[in-house]
Amino acid sequence: MKNIVIVGGGIMGLSSAFYLQKSGHNVTVIDKNDFLNNCSYGNAGYVCPSHFVPLATPGIVWQGFKWMFNSQSPFYVQPSVKSALIDWGLKFVKSANDSHVAASAIPLRDIALLSQKEYEKWQEIPGFDFAYEHKGLLEIFQTEPVGEHAYHTVEKAKAIGLDTVLLNAEELQQLEPQTKINALGAILFKCDAHLYPQKLMHGLLNLLKQSGVRLIPDEAVIKFEKKGNSINKVITAKNAYDADYIVIATGAWSREIAALADTKIPLMPGRGYSITLENSPYKINHPAVLMEGRVALTPMDGNKIRFGGTMEVVPTSTPPRYKRVEGIVNAVKRYYTAFDIPMPAEKDIWYGYRPCSADGLPYIGKIKKYNNVVVATGHAMIGLSTGAGTGKLVSEIVNGEKPSMDIKPFEVERFD
Repeated sequence: MKNIVIVGGGIMGLSSAFYLQKSGHNVTVIDKNDFLNNCSYGNAGYVCPSHFVPLATPGIVWQGFKWMFNSQSPFYVQPSVKSALIDWGLKFVKSANDSHVAASAIPLRDIALLSQKEYEKWQEIPGFDFAYEHKGLLEIFQTEPVGEHAYHTVEKAKAIGLDTVLLNAEELQQLEPQTKINALGAILFKCDAHLYPQKLMHGLLNLLKQSGVRLIPDEAVIKFEKKGNSINKVITAKNAYDADYIVIATGAWSREIAALADTKIPLMPGRGYSITLENSPYKINHPAVLMEGRVALTPMDGNKIRFGGTMEVVPTSTPPRYKRVEGIVNAVKRYYTAFDIPMPAEKDIWYGYRPCSADGLPYIGKIKKYNNVVVATGHAMIGLSTGAGTGKLVSEIVNGEKPSMDIKPFEVERFD
């Protein structure tokens, strides 16, 4: 039995706590906020093996330049001379090639499938309802070039064993009879599922409390006390916590926390926005990604629809750009023409910061300098999707067990 201190109270930290406590350890989770409003809450809720293509892809850099001056664009990198952004950007550009995309498909598929399997086990825990549904995911397209790309995506998905079909406009409409969809067709990823993030996170917090995990809110970690090749204390502005093992799962802030452990992780925050309609007058059966609009829609918890999107690579101190939400709303209206969605008030708009690695693959594993530190971060837009699986992998690493999948592609210091 070890004293495990987990830094970070999002899905990675809480999932790691779940498996580590289950395997017999004393677990403490420290969060710089109150556990209740991190990036794990406002996302689209996808559990998606379909997302086997990393963020770093050929063409994304040039597309980013074209979108830089469009206030409603779905992708934006804020120019800066700061070394962290320059270092991340150079590594990102180098990774954005066909061979990297091909090499990433299997590990991204495997961690999503592992996570999906674990979420399905979580469903069986009494009292732990997080509105999980395995209904598939649509990727809807309006133009011939994107339709051609969709054909090749289906072929690649089938080649790695994912249950996927290409639909024409009529077949798509049959799946969504409640509303007219303006589209040429869609990919249906039958392999995908979705859930309601708020229910998942609140339920997981309650489960951890009941099982004796110590949850410490409102304490930012400022220092690690080191002794030889290990870290034996986690120090906040208020307290010091003895630790046999440390897990760094601090999302978009992981670069700074890892630096306290003398470890360099190329990582930048990627801000996204979402709005949620409660008791929505509009109905959809399936989660959907609007391909040209780069917007995600999800029916949630029986009476809600969430719309989300954008990727702003900006410092966490940058004020929100609500004009981006106007781009999300307008994109939805172009596909779902009956959806009369007004621009929401600022108080009704959620935004959060995804941890974006320099190559689109997460960082999961032990660091080199200290033998009792594990990192679990860098999942970008698939954090919730891969949350349960990542927590299981962290537990296996700490326990010295063979991981449930090959984690070498996720090596923390792979850029060194």
